[in-house]
Parts: sequence; structure tokens; C-alpha cells
Amino acid sequence: MPATHVAAEIASQPDTWREAAALAPAVAHRLPRPGERVAVVGCGTSWFVAMAYAALREASGAGETDAFAGSEFPAGRRYDRVLAISRSGTTTEVVDLLAALDGTPSTLVTAVEDSPAAAAASTVVGLPFADEQSVVQTRFATTTLALLRAHLGEDVEPLVADCRAALELPVEDLLEVDQCTFLGRGWTVGLASEAALKTREAAQFWAEAYPAMDYRHGPVAIAQPGRLVWAFGAVPDGLADEVASTGARFVHHQLDPMAALVVAQRFAVALAEVRGLDPDHPRSLTRSVVLG
Repeated sequence: MPATHVAAEIASQPDTWREAAALAPAVAHRLPRPGERVAVVGCGTSWFVAMAYAALREASGAGETDAFAGSEFPAGRRYDRVLAISRSGTTTEVVDLLAALDGTPSTLVTAVEDSPAAAAASTVVGLPFADEQSVVQTRFATTTLALLRAHLGEDVEPLVADCRAALELPVEDLLEVDQCTFLGRGWTVGLASEAALKTREAAQFWAEAYPAMDYRHGPVAIAQPGRLVWAFGAVPDGLADEVASTGARFVHHQLDPMAALVVAQRFAVALAEVRGLDPDHPRSLTRSVVLG
């Protein structure tokens, strides 16, 4: 049995992804419709989920989709719908943004349907089965993305199978490192940012994230022996060889990128544990940021 809440929550993701996919048809009328111009907002992990979904939605042809951190939403810009993501429904920036919308329809995806953000939104999609005890967010984020991918017409079952495989892959041989850089392209840029955040949160460890093509434009300079360069999704031609030439280790898994993120979650928790840290209660963090 996993020793921490976060480890148990990571392990539960195949089941929560399948439950989200089953829920998708029933809540489709509350989610962005084809052709709508949509802004997706969130804070921290939820912002990175917003980034991934926005890129996926545009690529699918469903409509123009922008992603913003809750504090950076461009007031006055016209959208057909604002989709907000907040695990707790209490994050100050999201609550304030929803309350300030002037007639624009809004949808909140949350684990807590009785919350200030839920009261401010036009409609709510609740994922209580994906709520978490750990401060570190894992399954709510990926379950939200599973729901949104199902809503875009994707078959979630292959993702579930890849997630089960991700839970079995070894991470112990990755822990003897002093820095990690995560890379993504398109929708996986958001996943790379989330992997880096998980590593910083859980393990208090130096981790960065960049678009994979932009990595060569400066950040590659810190690659050296004892460091990881970890890519999600499609890898630019020649990048693995270029990283290898620096002495850094290149990491890439032949899984759906959302399942590959599960490997990175497990890496972050394992790294915290070998560093003697409690990954359920990271330093200086709380479950939700509520500003006074």
C-alpha cells in the first residue's frame, strides 16, 4: 500500500480517468461547444492543464482557445465561454475572475461543487471522485484533462492502459541527479511545465520546463553529466543526440504524454522521499491559495 496520500492518488489515476470519460457525455452541454471562442483559466497546476487543453482543442478544430493564469486574464477581451479549472474552488484569482465576468457564460471544473468559485460560475462540472488529500495535486489535474479529451472525442481507454504501464515503470535509476529539465511541444508544453512544478513542489528540487524546439536557444547550456532532460510527446529531430553529447541523460517514454506525466509524478514523489521530505506537505504550500 502506498505510504503517502499522493502516492495512492497517483496510483488511482487509471480508475479516475475512466470515470471521467464515462461522465463526459452527461456534462457535454456544460463544456465548450464546437465553434465557441473559449478562454481556459487556472492557477498553478490548473493553468498548465488549461494550456494543454487549449492546444488540444485548437488542434482538433473545435475552435479558438486561449489559456491564461487566473491573474492574467485579459479583461475586456470577448469570449463565448470562460472555462475555469480549480480543484478546491477557493482559489482567489479564479473566484474573483468568475465574479467579474459581465454576462460571459462560464463553466467551472472542480472537485468541490459547494465552493465560492462554483457559486460564481454559470455552471459547474464536479469531479469529487478525483479530489485529493495531498497538497500536491496529481489525479485531479489529469482527470480533468481526461474529461476534456473525452469531450473532444478522444478514446480514453488507450490512455488508461498507458497509465497502468506508467505506474509500473522504474524511476529509481533516475534519482541520482542534481537537476532536471522537462520539454514539450504543442499541448505537451503544459505537461512539461506541470512535471517541473511537481518536482519543485514535492522534492524542493531544481527543475525547469521549456518548449522542446526553444530548448536549444539557451537552456541547453546547463545540460551536463548528472542532469536529466525529459521530453513529453514528439521529440525534435537530433535533440536526443545533442543532449547526449553534453553528458546529460535524455528521458523519453513511448506512452501517451498524459501517461508519461504519471511517470514524472512518481519521479517527483520518489525524489522527495530519498531527500527525506514529506511529499504530501511541501514547504510553504497549502491546498489552495486564498488571499486576504
